[in-house]
Amino acid sequence: QVHLKDTGGGSVQPGNSLILSCQFSGVTDSSDWCLGWYRLAPGKEREGVATLDSESDTNYGESVKGRFTVFRDSIKRTLYLRMADLKPEDTAQYYCVAVRKVCLKYYLSEPTSFPYWGQGTQVTVSE
Repeated sequence: QVHLKDTGGGSVQPGNSLILSCQFSGVTDSSDWCLGWYRLAPGKEREGVATLDSESDTNYGESVKGRFTVFRDSIKRTLYLRMADLKPEDTAQYYCVAVRKVCLKYYLSEPTSFPYWGQGTQVTVSE
């Protein structure tokens, strides 16, 4: 059974950085899987942040390109999201997601593409 546990959220000031972690279990070979992050802000729809299905094949949402980096440690079975230059509009609940398929770019706009979700971790960016 696939289980995702996302952690690392917190409250930071604008311009600061934060790293989220997602420990995944039940994924026998992570190279067969598309892993990623979604976020949900109050009053908004779920937004795709980033996906990764190999060490070099990544996709990012337009609002985070150049600021966020997704990567993983396959030995530790952990997915990460390094967030830099955080802005108030990055405030949201962040969710780790997974599907046993090669990542396609449209997965960032179709949250139903991912059957597995973590419980979420809150990121708040404010003065």
